[in-house]
Amino acid sequence: MARKHDEQLEAEVFPAPPEELPIGVQPAEAVVEAPATPVTWGKAFWTAFWVNTTYFAEGLPLIITLRLGTVFFTDIGASLTSIGYVNFLGLPWNFKFLWAPLLDIFGTKRRWLVTLQTIVGLVVLGVAYAAYRVPMENPHGHLTGIALMLVLLAFVAATNDIAIDAYYMEAIRGIREQAAYTGHKAMGYRIAMIAGVTGLLGLAALSPDKRLDWALAFGVGGVTMLAFALFHAIALPRPEQARVERPDLAETFATFGRAFWSYLQQDKIALVLLFILTYKIGDEILFSMNSAFLMRGLGVTKGQLSWLAGVVGAVTTIVGAMAGSYWIKRQGLRKAIWPLTILMNFNIWAYVWLAWAKPDPASPHGFAMIAFVHGYENMAAALGNAVLLVYLLTTCKPQFKAAHYAIGSAIMSVPSRVVGGFGGALAAHIGFLNFFILGFLVSLPSMALLFFVPFKDDPQPGAGSSAGGGGH
Repeated sequence: MARKHDEQLEAEVFPAPPEELPIGVQPAEAVVEAPATPVTWGKAFWTAFWVNTTYFAEGLPLIITLRLGTVFFTDIGASLTSIGYVNFLGLPWNFKFLWAPLLDIFGTKRRWLVTLQTIVGLVVLGVAYAAYRVPMENPHGHLTGIALMLVLLAFVAATNDIAIDAYYMEAIRGIREQAAYTGHKAMGYRIAMIAGVTGLLGLAALSPDKRLDWALAFGVGGVTMLAFALFHAIALPRPEQARVERPDLAETFATFGRAFWSYLQQDKIALVLLFILTYKIGDEILFSMNSAFLMRGLGVTKGQLSWLAGVVGAVTTIVGAMAGSYWIKRQGLRKAIWPLTILMNFNIWAYVWLAWAKPDPASPHGFAMIAFVHGYENMAAALGNAVLLVYLLTTCKPQFKAAHYAIGSAIMSVPSRVVGGFGGALAAHIGFLNFFILGFLVSLPSMALLFFVPFKDDPQPGAGSSAGGGGH
């Protein structure tokens, strides 16, 4: 009975992030029979619609915080060191599972997500106002206040992720029903990525007045989040009743403690953790200063960057994720991991060439070369991301599948946040060319670990569902 309670609790509190499930791979529990209650076409359409809108509202704050934050600081004249620090804003998403049980204490998941999305919208509007007030002759002191608002935004947005994931599992009951809408989760999230990078970043390139442009970009982002909060307050189903009795907080965290401890009870756990931590570190070092390099190192404009990241990057990431997952499904993880890993790491030399050749983005040929390398890098990174995420699935024990996946996916991107946070200072000291060469060199130890890290049986072929590829 206690085990059954643990399984129910961990599935509710620690759902796997939709943006991190590789295309073509599905959790094993999706083979469970669907509930007997028939689902009408109208209900299925409405469910798919609100799944798209809620996961759009999950993805947009991440893009505003990390991508727009990075480009804003780059465009406004911040130092490379300060630009690198923006990567630290991703840490709340890594460790959000630590305070996820707190959302069970008061109210409902629906109330939480509406409240949090309202706060996100208001904070982003505050950033828009502060961006408009930046004194261009000496912006550095003013940027500290904006950075603090982005820190608040990161924690609120990460908590919004928890509420949305938990609400999804409350509102859609039955594993087969949940699995049927995973594609819509990924689609809503990916549309938010494209809207944020192409749409909002494009708005930041409308005029020569940087302050007005950024006030418009952040302002539209804030208003969009408030509009989604209002829509969700009016239209979302109410699957939960407000709690009369509060859950036992001590037992909730004790269950998480058991899940975390059981994750550590694996064969060669030190090697497993080291592999997860270092597998994508070289690639992540490259991406940590990608926008700053394109804008400052090559002279790419904000308008060009919005097209590179929002169209070229999005399309090639999806292609890479699909190709990587298909290859793993066809060959098995053991056979697929070497070629996909080599493609992921050796493509860093394409950026080394870019930093050496410095093609001119003002010329059609130069911009075409930059777009090709950028797209190739995103596709290769997605190949490696599929490998790591499938490997994470093999480290999850059946009784704590969702909790173990949440822990593993949090661990895997900590190095990108920490190393990327200091990437600006390092790039300023050694230059972008040497910075990218260093990224390749630090990828070599993780490749050596492939000879020693334990591999469990691959996930069963065919146990797949479209859930979105990894991205940056």
